[in-house]
Amino acid sequence: MELSKILDPQAVRVVSQMTSKKRLFQEVGEIASQAYKLNALVAIDGLQERESLGPTGVGHGIALPHARLEEVQGIVGVFLRLEKPLDYDSVDRQPVDLVFGLFAPKESGVDHLKALALVSRTMRDAGICAKLRANTDPAKLYAILTESRSSAAA
Repeated sequence: MELSKILDPQAVRVVSQMTSKKRLFQEVGEIASQAYKLNALVAIDGLQERESLGPTGVGHGIALPHARLEEVQGIVGVFLRLEKPLDYDSVDRQPVDLVFGLFAPKESGVDHLKALALVSRTMRDAGICAKLRANTDPAKLYAILTESRSSAAA
């Protein structure tokens, strides 16, 4: 599995300011709707429902919100770089500026976990995160995310 298979270049964005976690989920849902034709409200509800089980802010300024949805045909992702970090109730209590949202089919079990592990490994790489934080061009962000994993997997 490679990030280039689950992340569409149109689903990578830079956002100047986000006012709340709820608004962030709305943005992720709207981008997923535009890039993958998902129902934005269903996507937002899925993210909020998953978040109610426990925070998806994994530390070091990174959040990995995710949801399993009936209407998703395959695993898809949305990446946001926030120019102004957002208080996210992360495990380390640090604000978040890198957000990788994942949507998977309701019955995707192992594939969903593999995709989440791939994203988690990618986002734990301090070098990748430094490059992501140093760039504001969505095309460059996409290249950083997709090149790093395919070369690391080879």
